[in-house]
Amino acid sequence: MAFNALFFNELFDIFSKQDGYQLAQTLSPDISTEKLRNICKSQNAHSIKGALKRGLNAPAVGLDHQELQGWVEVYAAYWSATGVMLAARESNSDSSRSSDLLWTKVYEAWTELLNVLLRGYQSWGFEAWTIPCLYVVCNHLRIFAMQADKERNNNSSFDDAAAALQDDFDPETNKRQKLEDCARVLSRVFMVCQTDRAPLEESRKWGSYYIANLLLKTYFKLNSASLSKNILNSLRAGGRDMPEFSAFPKSQRVTFKYHEGVLAFLEENYVLAEQCLTDALNLCHKDAMRNKELILTYLIPCHLIKSHTLPTEELLERFPRLQKLFLPLCQCIKRGELHKFDLALQEGEDEFVKRRIYLTLERGRDIALRNLLRKVFLARGFEAAKEGEKPARRTRVPVSEFAAAISLGSQEKIDNDEVECLLANMIYKGHMKGYISRQHGIVVLSKSGAFPGTNV
Repeated sequence: MAFNALFFNELFDIFSKQDGYQLAQTLSPDISTEKLRNICKSQNAHSIKGALKRGLNAPAVGLDHQELQGWVEVYAAYWSATGVMLAARESNSDSSRSSDLLWTKVYEAWTELLNVLLRGYQSWGFEAWTIPCLYVVCNHLRIFAMQADKERNNNSSFDDAAAALQDDFDPETNKRQKLEDCARVLSRVFMVCQTDRAPLEESRKWGSYYIANLLLKTYFKLNSASLSKNILNSLRAGGRDMPEFSAFPKSQRVTFKYHEGVLAFLEENYVLAEQCLTDALNLCHKDAMRNKELILTYLIPCHLIKSHTLPTEELLERFPRLQKLFLPLCQCIKRGELHKFDLALQEGEDEFVKRRIYLTLERGRDIALRNLLRKVFLARGFEAAKEGEKPARRTRVPVSEFAAAISLGSQEKIDNDEVECLLANMIYKGHMKGYISRQHGIVVLSKSGAFPGTNV
């Protein structure tokens, strides 16, 4: 591709069809190095705007004066960015240029392109059908920000110089400097979409969820998930003026519901988390296995806490990583093997902490303990009565028997006082129905449903 007659003919066709996604591809950096070189060589800094103005100022395009000026500025900024991108790509094989921070320059040039594009919507009258251009430019701004931060972090000489010049230099904070800047830029783009007051069919609000998803991904990458609440609140506040959620592309709805669910999960609002994550899973394309795996990473712990259900082995077999992660824990919970549960939790600790599900999974020990206590209950012949039979009359279990089972299951010696504390906690949490008679050293359990939720 180059800024020549062929390129302008393509634009004529795009503008006549009002094909926003095809127009967005003309601003994509996902092209070969050879094509980048052709774009750069097709014009120079002195001629680029004149060439663009002549090419775009045609009746077939139908742009008024303001729009024409706007698209000239956009493609001129894109041309400038391609030159920096070409230099960055060619520098990958040239170690002598490793200190040039070229991907930082790419990020800055791409930021300028986005700023010009935003002015197009705010001042030059760009129409809503061109919104996919924002998608492409914003998405790659985030990618370039991460590349720039990686380049900066790999350049130790730059970090040493910065530390020498700044008394308050914090290496940890500066590791994500460009991504943090990207978050601020994307937030501005989001507000440009959200605050549009044009009729819905012509509104920039149609870009809200795509940009919101990029922002949510960025906040999660920065470990600043709490900032995501501002995005959710803004979307809720503008709900009446927004198009129906179901009218947005399914891919955008899946991504949004996933992040909304994870945020609720981190706030321990497991009811909302389960609802959002289930919606995301149901909306997923049947072949989008990676997306399903990400959703299930949080939905499985949600089910464990909220309804005490575990994933089936059939489900886990379809996701080898999840099988490796969850199957050992699930088996221990089912069998009431406390010590093995602790070992399995310890084995997967790094991944659990990384995914921020460790503390939730740790609560699974209560379910494992409930299953162990139920085994003692059943061993004494107190199995639930079958249909038509009367429930058992005697449901008294000596605390000492529970103590022996817990000591064996946890491989630790536990006295009766500790066991009574554990049992009281289980009753309080609703895992057991009954009460403790300390005077007689027994636990009096309900005649029916002594262990609610015994579906795992």
